[in-house]
Amino acid sequence: MLRIPTRSFSALALAALVMLGGARAALAQETVNYGVQPATMPIYIAKAMGLLEPIEKKHNIKIEFRSFASGAPENQAMAAGELQMASAGMGPAVIAAARLPATLIAITILEQTAIIVPRDSTIKSVAELKGKKVAFPGEGTQQYPLLLKALADAGLKVTDIELFKTDGSQVPTLLQNKSVDAGITWDPHVSNALAAGHSKVLLKAEKILPIMQGHYVGNGEYVHNEFLKKRPEVVQDLITANVKAIDFILKDPKAAAKMWSQQIGFPEATVNYSLEQKISVYSKNVIPNKEALDAYVSFLRDAKILKDADTPKIDGSFAEKALAEVK
Repeated sequence: MLRIPTRSFSALALAALVMLGGARAALAQETVNYGVQPATMPIYIAKAMGLLEPIEKKHNIKIEFRSFASGAPENQAMAAGELQMASAGMGPAVIAAARLPATLIAITILEQTAIIVPRDSTIKSVAELKGKKVAFPGEGTQQYPLLLKALADAGLKVTDIELFKTDGSQVPTLLQNKSVDAGITWDPHVSNALAAGHSKVLLKAEKILPIMQGHYVGNGEYVHNEFLKKRPEVVQDLITANVKAIDFILKDPKAAAKMWSQQIGFPEATVNYSLEQKISVYSKNVIPNKEALDAYVSFLRDAKILKDADTPKIDGSFAEKALAEVK
């Protein structure tokens, strides 16, 4: 019979235990899928600042960014349980909070949306869009009801214009090529068109629907309810990271522009233009207060995007705590 020396056996046993412990630790690490879009979202700055690594180590998690072209597929992933948290335009964010097992917990960007026209266009008001071809990103987006309201304020109906449905990122190209007379899209696509010099703003969202701090509400953070219940401490740290990132953006916008350029691949000059011209606006007060949300929900109901029975789930406690922490 083969005899293994006691000392050797002890060493082997210890090594096996260490290997087993390491395997268990690796298995125990949880992946947190965070839905994002290639836009100037604060969570990208949080990543560039190195704020996410300490959260990963603290909670034994791995934060993975899942990128989407728009809010609709992002919400589909949230509905399927593939995302634990997400950052998206306020339209999709509020729809998710109303119809999915998800809760809106912060408003991280104000403004963002604008109606733009070619720089040499003779169109000077929304009323002059009558009979014109206008690019828009689809009826399920927040840009569509904003366009409807802008038209209504100018005494026009949607049937008074020719709608051209396209991806929001294609609006600048269509304007540059004079394929459309106007377009409505969100940042950084707005700033991309403006910084390139071929387009100009006809009307900003803050003039169409000022809701919060004199601006339109542009972007929200929301979380799957199962994850919110299971890991509220992780949710808190991620919202605090967002607020710390916004604080950095406000204090050093040029450095933030450089970070965004590296993170999302947009030209640094485009992002700088967005910040300087306040196409996208940032405030540390990311609390989704009732007054702002009631106004926004009413807006979406009037546009038939939300039904009367749709009531978004909102929790401002995480934003309140983050704001108190980041002075």
